[in-house]
Amino acid sequence: MDAVTLAKHIRTKKLSPVEVIDAVLARMEKLEPILHAFCTPTPELARKTAKKIEKDIMAGKPVGPLAGVPVGIKDLVCTKGIKTVSGSWAYADFVPDEDDVVVERLKEAGAVILGKTNVPEFGYSGVGHNPVFPTTRNPWNTDLTPGGSSAGSGAAVASGMGPFAIGSDGGGSVRIPSAHSGLYGMKASMGRVPLYPGVKDERYPGVSSWESLEHIGPMARTVADAALMLSIIAGPDDRDRHTLPKEEGFDWMKSLKGDLKGLKVAYTLDWGGYAPVDKRVRKIVTDAVKVFERDLGCKVEEANPGWSNPYEAFWGMVARETDLRGMRAMEKKLGEKMTPHVRDFLKTEWTAEQFTDAMVQRKAVNNKMWRFMRKYDLLLTPTLAVPPFEVGIQGPTVIDGKEVEPFEWLHFTYPLNLTGQPAATAPAGWTDDGLPVGLQIIGRHLGDAMVLRASACFEAARPWKNRWPPLLEKMGL
Repeated sequence: MDAVTLAKHIRTKKLSPVEVIDAVLARMEKLEPILHAFCTPTPELARKTAKKIEKDIMAGKPVGPLAGVPVGIKDLVCTKGIKTVSGSWAYADFVPDEDDVVVERLKEAGAVILGKTNVPEFGYSGVGHNPVFPTTRNPWNTDLTPGGSSAGSGAAVASGMGPFAIGSDGGGSVRIPSAHSGLYGMKASMGRVPLYPGVKDERYPGVSSWESLEHIGPMARTVADAALMLSIIAGPDDRDRHTLPKEEGFDWMKSLKGDLKGLKVAYTLDWGGYAPVDKRVRKIVTDAVKVFERDLGCKVEEANPGWSNPYEAFWGMVARETDLRGMRAMEKKLGEKMTPHVRDFLKTEWTAEQFTDAMVQRKAVNNKMWRFMRKYDLLLTPTLAVPPFEVGIQGPTVIDGKEVEPFEWLHFTYPLNLTGQPAATAPAGWTDDGLPVGLQIIGRHLGDAMVLRASACFEAARPWKNRWPPLLEKMGL
């Protein structure tokens, strides 16, 4: 059941919060040995919270808009009193003494935390394995990755272990697992959802969010559920210096209404040529783009912003926003207990020129984008260059016959972290062997309402809500 419906039924006493949580926990007991979505489940806390909410409802006390609705929290997001391991032995016993802002807000709204969802080490990856916990599997094919770094959140929601979950997105990590798991995920405009505190521990003070790249956002089965979560977690907070003031008249749920007739929509399948794309993805996304013209009344044309490949600039910005001193000390202490590619990243000798080059190219990308988006209301791309691939690797080394670096399948997501624009992924379709493929829907600067409206219109034209992984039927779920 979707979150909007669950919340309504609980408020009107058609469903008991305890009944809901018991059902979800029973599902987790069956699926977790296979999927490993939750690295730190909290069943007793969930039951305790659900009982309190039920007691309040029966007593006629006011409850929040998410009262009794279960939610998973990504394990890079701090949770007071619950381990936040971040996929690293460095934090194997770290229990935060405060909640992240978004967790505070979810709790105040009455959401019930099911536990922490699995991530690659410190989120420096687009997949779902780390040195500490079992590897997260894709419900659509358990030999494959659900994507990352919000891997567990993707697997949990795709398999019905809660209607939605929190993800974070520094280079695509809400959109990547949403696309690979057949979900809707949205990275709102930079500053819409406040970030605080990131992972912190006095032993390793350098590990925290990538401040100018990172977003926190919803991963859900429906666009409305994502909007509902955003209505709770978005809004200004003085602990985040990038936070945006509340926009007059802006309403996340009302943004879902309206049509797209007459809008100018651009699409690109390869950013003008530098991004190789799997033929299956190309076909499915092309068919999805046609929906905007044929069914939704948009004026669609192929076009792209025309920037040069910002791959190196993105990694330069990541390094610039990493406390290299603190994390290099961690690497020396942990050695082979850390993920190999993270160790390699930390051992890289970055120059001042590389950092300034990254900033200059970031500005160039942003300038290309705003000029481009003044001509168009929306930009559509594939979310990822490939369908889900096997677990245990960082990415394919060949795409459409071209040799690539292991992270180049992410060419479509990270540029929107450089610009800070709103970007969402919606299920575009499935391959012949049943693997989900995502369509990325990009809006103008601060154009969150338009992205949500376009997403809702696309969902109505090509609904995906009732398509579930075959694994669930095999298990009698």
